[in-house]
Amino acid sequence: MAAPRIDYRALFAATPSPYLVLDRDLVMVEANEAYLRATGRTRDELLGRYLFDVHPDNPADQDADGVRNLKASLQRVMRSKEPDTMAVQKYDLPVSGRPGVFQEKWWSPVNTPVIGDDGEVRWIIHRVEDMTEFVLARPLRLTPGDPGGEHRAVEAELFTRAQELQLLNEELREAHDWERRIALTLQKAMLHSPDLPGHREIAVRYLPATRSLNVCGDWYDVVDLSDDRFTVAVGDVVGHGLEAAAVMGMLRSTLSAAVRATDEPGKAMDVLSQYARTFEGALATTAVKAVVDTRHQLITHTSAGHLPPLLARPDGTVILLDQATDPPLGVLPDLRPRPQATAPYSSGDTLVLYTDGLVERRGEDIDAGLHRLADALTLHTSLSPDQLADTLLSRLGVADGGQDDIALIIVRL
Repeated sequence: MAAPRIDYRALFAATPSPYLVLDRDLVMVEANEAYLRATGRTRDELLGRYLFDVHPDNPADQDADGVRNLKASLQRVMRSKEPDTMAVQKYDLPVSGRPGVFQEKWWSPVNTPVIGDDGEVRWIIHRVEDMTEFVLARPLRLTPGDPGGEHRAVEAELFTRAQELQLLNEELREAHDWERRIALTLQKAMLHSPDLPGHREIAVRYLPATRSLNVCGDWYDVVDLSDDRFTVAVGDVVGHGLEAAAVMGMLRSTLSAAVRATDEPGKAMDVLSQYARTFEGALATTAVKAVVDTRHQLITHTSAGHLPPLLARPDGTVILLDQATDPPLGVLPDLRPRPQATAPYSSGDTLVLYTDGLVERRGEDIDAGLHRLADALTLHTSLSPDQLADTLLSRLGVADGGQDDIALIIVRL
């Protein structure tokens, strides 16, 4: 039996709770009948207008903070792409047809994002419940001899605690934002590559794991060795957050200095491995480094337990550079030099270095992710490095970040 067709517009209009739909500019684009009744407004008075032009703060109330609180909640929804539940708010409404006259109102709001096909917030659903009668009918103090006084006192106490909880949440959000700004500044400083701006043929991307502080233990680096030789590298420290980022900064700097001194990726990785064994947080770090010789069109590469770089030809052929892979840093005693291998390339080839967050998926063999990456390269290798970097992230489903950190380098040779 065929499923019945549902008139969603009629369902929205009949929903008993008040609902208002806002676009990204906080312009009201739809409202149901319950919202019109709760606010005493008509559709013509609301739709197409900026929310806070229609619902300003009551100028007679010096403590009015409804606009500030609601605007902050809506901005959080657009940033986080997650619903935001607010504590009960005092937000007086202008009386229609009586300029300057406001009616005392208390609301319980919830703001919910509607995500578009591009992964961005397209609309926000603003749902409110009118709490005015409840709040005004319950005194905040006990009345002697009132048989229901104790129950109402508990309700009032819950309401007061909800208001206090909102203030505490706002303080926590401000503290989190402050910590995040510090973390981003630290991460930017540690990932600084002075030689990168001189390489228009190189694109880099860095995406921390979702729901993190936007800092991670993955890294990328670009270092010029001479006029015709440069090196690129990516690495992955175990863990997330500031501690992993601090370890990342030390290892990245060490490898960058080592390759300048030794001029060979295998020897540079030996130095890094010895250094990694001196502190616990660096153990089991993986890294891959490649030296590109533009005069002889050769790539010399080495890997410490890392996923292999990929070399894509203009005809769509993709080659895994996996001939020089050893265990991760600090895992084994350094009894022998780490291997390195050399691969020729032609003009127009594309070299791709990445960390496992790009291809690894929970419950899936890593080879499946490598095949997805190779297939995407085959289809899109003709794109510019910047376009290709964004396309790979999108095709592999991590354009907005994934469950693990991601570092990516695209080099057009």
